Amino acid sequence: MEKIPVTPRGFKALDEELKNLKSVERPAVIRAIAEAREHGDLSENAEYHAAREQQSHIEGRIRELESLISLADVIDVTRLSGSIKFGATVHLLDEDTDAEKTFQIVGEPEADIERGLLNIKSPIARALIGKEEGDSVEVNTPGGAKSYEILSVKYI
Repeated sequence: MEKIPVTPRGFKALDEELKNLKSVERPAVIRAIAEAREHGDLSENAEYHAAREQQSHIEGRIRELESLISLADVIDVTRLSGSIKFGATVHLLDEDTDAEKTFQIVGEPEADIERGLLNIKSPIARALIGKEEGDSVEVNTPGGAKSYEILSVKYI
């Protein structure tokens, strides 16, 4: 299997979610299933079926997180510098709207565009990789072509 790049912060978040699911969520749903069983006929017991569905969701997420963690390649971005690569925090100027945006290029499991965490496989990240401060990039996004000027690149 191919290693998945993640930042130390992203790895910690995955690990904390896994620990929470195993130590808090899983025991709670097991208790809910036991309580629902005490109510009698399981074929028409909505609480039981909801708890079983929740248990299935939790167990699936636990397997997913264990797999991600086992494949994680934790990269300390504070030791990096130079052109844009994984972990770079990039401050951009949208040349069409003059809006400024800041993104950190991260691995797929920790990507969250709303928080400025850009998936390394996204069109914008792929266009930025290898570029330097002051460069302009053309990005073909699902919403159409965009032009950005790279204002700064930091590794924090």
